[in-house]
Amino acid sequence: MAEAPLELLQRVPLFAEFERGDLERLSRSFKERTFEAGHKVAEEGRGGAGFFVIESGEATVTVRGEERATLGPGDYFGEIALIDDGARSATITADSDLRCYGLTSWEFRPLVESNASIAWKLLETLAKRLREAQHR
Repeated sequence: MAEAPLELLQRVPLFAEFERGDLERLSRSFKERTFEAGHKVAEEGRGGAGFFVIESGEATVTVRGEERATLGPGDYFGEIALIDDGARSATITADSDLRCYGLTSWEFRPLVESNASIAWKLLETLAKRLREAQHR
């Protein structure tokens, strides 16, 4: 399976400030995944250990059955699962055929543990998401 393109990862705010070497190392950990239209890529309340970046296609985000967002190329989901391997906080359904690159927590954790700037960027991103969720 192919590694994630660097240009795609650079569009993800979580990875935007990574140094090129870290980004290249990270890209090799991603695996290409495709999902057919209608497929539930992640289901709210179910376990999940993967983080995904969308290269092509669109998906809908729902929480408790309510549509919250539409995702497309360059968008990502599952960053919380990178940290806690817990239940998904939303359902992601492919609206069209979806091509993504996925990363598991056990592949991401060593990179975070060895690089404080990566850890800090992850904390900033999660804090921003929490703040946004609290204002809904």
